[in-house]
Amino acid sequence: MYRSGAVAIVGVAESDLGSVPDKTVLHLQAQATSRALADAGLTKGDVDAHFTAGVSGLYSLQVSEYLGLRPQYIDSTAVGGASFVIHVEHAAAALAADLCSVALVTYGSTQRSDRSRRLAGRLDRVERITQFEAPYGPLLPISAYAMAAQRHMHQYGTTSEQLASIAVQTRQWAQMNPVAFVREPLGMEDVLASPLVSSPLHLLDCCLVTDGGGALVITSAERAADLPKLPVYVLGSAEYSSHNGISQMPDLTVTGAAVTGPRAFARAGLTPADVDLTEIYDSFTITVLLTLEALGFCSRGEGGAFVAEGRLEPGGSLPTNTNGGGLSYCHPGMYGIFTVIEAVRQLRGECGSRQVPDARVALC
Repeated sequence: MYRSGAVAIVGVAESDLGSVPDKTVLHLQAQATSRALADAGLTKGDVDAHFTAGVSGLYSLQVSEYLGLRPQYIDSTAVGGASFVIHVEHAAAALAADLCSVALVTYGSTQRSDRSRRLAGRLDRVERITQFEAPYGPLLPISAYAMAAQRHMHQYGTTSEQLASIAVQTRQWAQMNPVAFVREPLGMEDVLASPLVSSPLHLLDCCLVTDGGGALVITSAERAADLPKLPVYVLGSAEYSSHNGISQMPDLTVTGAAVTGPRAFARAGLTPADVDLTEIYDSFTITVLLTLEALGFCSRGEGGAFVAEGRLEPGGSLPTNTNGGGLSYCHPGMYGIFTVIEAVRQLRGECGSRQVPDARVALC
């Protein structure tokens, strides 16, 4: 692995976001890359490692070629939206092993312009849905998350109002982000009145469908010290895989964060009480609630009451998804890279009216 604090994120950027019909997936990654390298004070020639996630067999080679890179280290780990957070750990390990000196992480999607939730090059339906689920015709991914939400409600008494409060608090952050896709005021009654898509999840419990891309630049702490922007150090991380199909999830109310959270905190020498802000993948409102419980910010089954107290909103005790999240800021197919981009900007103090005061520790 890597020593805590030995690796730093030194450049971050998004591409154009929202509806970008004049650009392809590759255009968006090139745009984000150019901006992230400028942010880092580096050039394309400094990059010798490339990390990306897609679904076609040679996707990483295609993107590297388009960007004009010839990396000596390449990683195309693809596990959905979490891929890019995993890439940060893989890049840190590669840097620590002296396998590369500057790592670039990229992602892009044109889901909105394509008018589809499909990702470019996605595998055939028969191959990507398990045999134990396909016969029942689930509307994936929402049906899987809806099952988790239904089970949490049954087991712990969680309510639709508590889930809706997550969307409302997240929208408050989006209203302070000039590039958020949706910035109109949102009340709990609006969420509850929106159509049920997969019971018990309403339309406004669900993430957006947008175009967009992002990029991260990662290097050693030593090299980061000579670069123009404040380095954001990687203190601890962890990854874990328990299942693919929802039918194989060991417990519908417990996510893999119950394993990765304690490991990452231990590696960083920190606890949940040390965290100033969290950037949590909000594909659906239930995702945030389950993740907060799994990471230890509240006890299992208490997530509904925890979020309903306004802890996640601006001025709350645990600022969460401070850019507006996948629910209101953007969600181009896979969202994980944007959690890191926002965390870095918050720790640098670059977020203007939505800046979390005295932010020192962020969790993605």
